[in-house]
Amino acid sequence: MIRFLLIWLAFATPLCAEVLTRDQLSAMILAPYELGQPVNDKGVWTLLNSGGGEAGFVFETAPLAPLPGFSGAPIDLLVLLDREGRFIDVRLLHQNEPIFVSGLGEAPFRAFLEQYRGHSINEPLVVGTPYGSGGTASDNVYLDGVTKATASVRIAHDSILAATLAVAREKMQGVGAGPAPKPDPAHDEALDWKALLDQGLVGRLQVSEAQLDAAFKGTTWAHDGAGADPEAPFIDLYAIDLGPPSLARAVLAPETLAEIARFTARAPDDELFLLIEAGQHGLVSEDFVRNTAPDRLTAVQDGLPLVLRDADILPELAADLPPELSDATKMVVRLDRRLGFDPTRPWELRLQAVRQHGMFQAEVGSAHFPVALQTPERFFLRPAAPERLSPFAEALRNRATDLWALAGFLALLIAALLTQSRLAGLRAFTPVRLTILALVIGFVGFWGQGQLSIVTVMAVARGLVAGGLEVLLYDPFGLAVWAAAGLGFLLWGRGFFCGWLCPFGAMQEFAHHAGRLLRLPRIEPPRSLARALLWTGPIAATGLIAVAFLAPEHAEAAAELEPFKTAITMHFDRPWPYLIWAIGWLAVSTVWFKGFCRSVCPLGAVMRLGGLLRLRAFIPRRVECGKPCQLCKVRCAYGAIKPTGEIRYSECFQCLDCVAIHDDKSRCVPLVLAAKRARRVA
Repeated sequence: MIRFLLIWLAFATPLCAEVLTRDQLSAMILAPYELGQPVNDKGVWTLLNSGGGEAGFVFETAPLAPLPGFSGAPIDLLVLLDREGRFIDVRLLHQNEPIFVSGLGEAPFRAFLEQYRGHSINEPLVVGTPYGSGGTASDNVYLDGVTKATASVRIAHDSILAATLAVAREKMQGVGAGPAPKPDPAHDEALDWKALLDQGLVGRLQVSEAQLDAAFKGTTWAHDGAGADPEAPFIDLYAIDLGPPSLARAVLAPETLAEIARFTARAPDDELFLLIEAGQHGLVSEDFVRNTAPDRLTAVQDGLPLVLRDADILPELAADLPPELSDATKMVVRLDRRLGFDPTRPWELRLQAVRQHGMFQAEVGSAHFPVALQTPERFFLRPAAPERLSPFAEALRNRATDLWALAGFLALLIAALLTQSRLAGLRAFTPVRLTILALVIGFVGFWGQGQLSIVTVMAVARGLVAGGLEVLLYDPFGLAVWAAAGLGFLLWGRGFFCGWLCPFGAMQEFAHHAGRLLRLPRIEPPRSLARALLWTGPIAATGLIAVAFLAPEHAEAAAELEPFKTAITMHFDRPWPYLIWAIGWLAVSTVWFKGFCRSVCPLGAVMRLGGLLRLRAFIPRRVECGKPCQLCKVRCAYGAIKPTGEIRYSECFQCLDCVAIHDDKSRCVPLVLAAKRARRVA
């Protein structure tokens, strides 16, 4: 029965919409253009001008580049491209990204897409904010991203590039978009530096000071920087393909080879190149931000730009390489073979040289020096079919600093909780706990956007049935918090996340402390009602997952049952109905401790299920607990202790109050009575 239901749901809820019909597309094409004839069955059409001549192409991105978004479905965009490769327009057809459905709204997304107009596919387009931009006069074209929607904008940008370059290669350049080759791991050659040079396996660009002066001759910058030795090397660039293992072994130290192997395991479709610049120029400007597109380097193949990015690897060279290369500027860059790059066909790496004229508000000029590169076919294998884009390594490097900080925070938190008796026994335990919760709200929540949500559970549920869990890889920070919650299931049950890592839960706890300072009454529902409210979360979670399958167009609206997006993702910057819902629950928490967590929260219901994986009973108990001592039960703010003294771990938030009582000789009733008996005996 379950198998039949899953199969039915898979067919009942397709992830991708069908290609638009001619009538639908015609209504979207505005004068002076009109729709021509279909080019293929993947949504590519010719675009006609007012005279009936072919002006370019019209196509949807979803059929050509079905990169899944957070809803499990691709972001579908309409691209109008002229015959010279310039974007006439990029429009949003359909998206179901949570942040744009009911968070920021679609306005900032549409504003982001407007930036493509007038730009050419021959320009190296890069999402600049928040990935960082380069120095003055960089050849890269930086598009402003959308704050709080980093992953969704990245998905849209990669979809546009992948679909547009596929159309351009096939229809405008006459180059087939077949599968790119991959390095052959079985191919082995004994090579050294001399052999690499003799066989032309190292690309080299040499530009003297005289050649640089000649490049700027007759311009405003002709005499800026002049006066150096004309024969001195201004640029002495070496470029080596690190994809083939034989080439990498010939130039890299063992430590760097191991790092390259780890990188390749994470991103098997990236082709790495080692760049060594032994002249005076260098490779990037002082403003360059690692993990982004190099601002002084661009790459072109078949007349189309290649997506060139820094690999964030600091290479060490092999010991037998010439000594003068050891002190040279070194960098490892990457090119994505899935976006059409083929290292076995000719391509160009272009290095930009910049001069400035004037002291104040200097006028910047540039000259470009190309080096032709091509790696022999013998080092590669050609796969039979292309593989799907994998964004994880890209997103991982973009958030490397945040992830390291999160890893350190989680390591310290887990270490502290593993010695829970010491932590709970601190005289300043409450200030310590509130400090940790403040960090969770500020760093994990507001800064890292690591508030877990039932939306992710809904997307995973759909992905498990229909395939496509790649959406998780666009948010490595959130994925790390999920991993920590999973580890917490084994050690402490649901309490690790719900009690220590949930930003909105932490907000409710601060609200409750504010209620105590304001001397508001503390309200607890009757025991029968409190037990009944424990079922509202599972019912809500079940209903939301059902909506994700049966009515996915309403899934994001239904997920607003959680106030997390309003409070954490949007920083309370939303219309008043959402604010009333989120702030109302915080107000409730001032009198009813964590009311949302203990009743409606659908994510808490999922965490309860995860808590079934708990391997141990981590809260110590005595035989007197519950028989007759009821102190811990009375003091438990969550009502998670049975009258018999046993802990209901499915309801325990790991606040450690009962642990503090258990180890306190002045508060634990059995310990107090034992001490009195000992004094009487003495």
